Amino acid sequence: MMDWNTIYIIWLRDLIRYVRQRSRLYGSIARPILRLFILGMGLRPSFQIVEGLDYTQFIFPGIIAMTLIFTSIQSAISIIWDREFGFLKEILVAPVPRTAIALGKAFAGSTLSVMQGVILLIFAPLVNVPIVWYRILMLIPAMFLISFALVGIGIIIASRMTSFEGFGTIMNFLVMPMFFLSGAMFPVARLPAWLKGIVLINPLSYGVDLLRTIILGVSSFPVVFDCCFLLAFGIGAVFFAILFFNRGEY
Repeated sequence: MMDWNTIYIIWLRDLIRYVRQRSRLYGSIARPILRLFILGMGLRPSFQIVEGLDYTQFIFPGIIAMTLIFTSIQSAISIIWDREFGFLKEILVAPVPRTAIALGKAFAGSTLSVMQGVILLIFAPLVNVPIVWYRILMLIPAMFLISFALVGIGIIIASRMTSFEGFGTIMNFLVMPMFFLSGAMFPVARLPAWLKGIVLINPLSYGVDLLRTIILGVSSFPVVFDCCFLLAFGIGAVFFAILFFNRGEY
């Protein structure tokens, strides 16, 4: 039987710690906003209008997706932090299953990502993207699904890393290609065939497409396919994350 109390405590602890780290909170909010306006304004003249959208409107869902992937994967650095200061060893010797600890980390990372994604919606009117209440109700579960599909990657990395530097290096090595090859910043229709193959196996591609469908009504894949792919990838990623976490040496 799953220990939901342990999952809740781990989830709540990570949320409280994140809110108290003001520099991390402000930085994670400022980064996507700067990219939205700097990249949006800078590259707009060279971008052809697609489906009646200008460049800043086109990349707005991609910027939300960027926030989700960075926050989801980076949230797992708390595992290294807890290991460094001995807290992780203390909870591992407690009579609670390691699976519950890993799931608590996964749900915390997903929740933090959704919180930041919702904050970015405040800036939608500034780039002429209308956001109505029913779209927000659709976006919140969509963002959670995307975050849950990605957070397992961070837990897998953190379970095998022993230093913050190593985690950061591996994270950037994975995150940047996933982000740029997801259709977040440019249409993927004219990419070479070998790059399109990478786009099709990239889970963030379906996350960006799902967000763009809800926000702008523009899609490359059916919504059901986006959701099914993300759900299947998320279950697989979290399964292996739990497996690696349970077998880790702490």
